[in-house]
Amino acid sequence: MRYLVLPFVLAANAALADPAEITAVKTWDLEEGWRFDVTITHPDTGWDHYADGWRIETKDGQVLGTRILAHPHVNEQPFRRSLTRVWIPPEITTIFVRSKCNQDDWGEETTKVSLN
Repeated sequence: MRYLVLPFVLAANAALADPAEITAVKTWDLEEGWRFDVTITHPDTGWDHYADGWRIETKDGQVLGTRILAHPHVNEQPFRRSLTRVWIPPEITTIFVRSKCNQDDWGEETTKVSLN
C-alpha cells in the first residue's frame, strides 16, 4: 500500500512546484528611470499559492528593483504589472527578470532582456 500512495504524493507536490513564468517584458528608458511591464503566468489557486513578485537583476545577481504582488490572480492569467523609476547604471545593457511564488520562493530561471 505504501508504494501506491507515494507516487501520488510526489505528483501532488510536483503540481505545486510550478514556477511563475515570465512571458513578456516591455521596457522604457524615461527621464525618471526605467519602466518595466512584466507579464506573468502562474497556476494561482488563491492565497495559499500564488505568484507574489518579480525583480530585476544584473548578470551577477545584484537586485536593481523588486515588484511585490499583493494578491492572487486566479481569474486573471496571464497578468501584467509595472515597476517604474528603476535606476540602472548606463554601463548595464542587459538585465534579468526573476519571478517569485509565495510557496516556491524565487525561481531558478530568469528572463534575459536587452536594454538597447
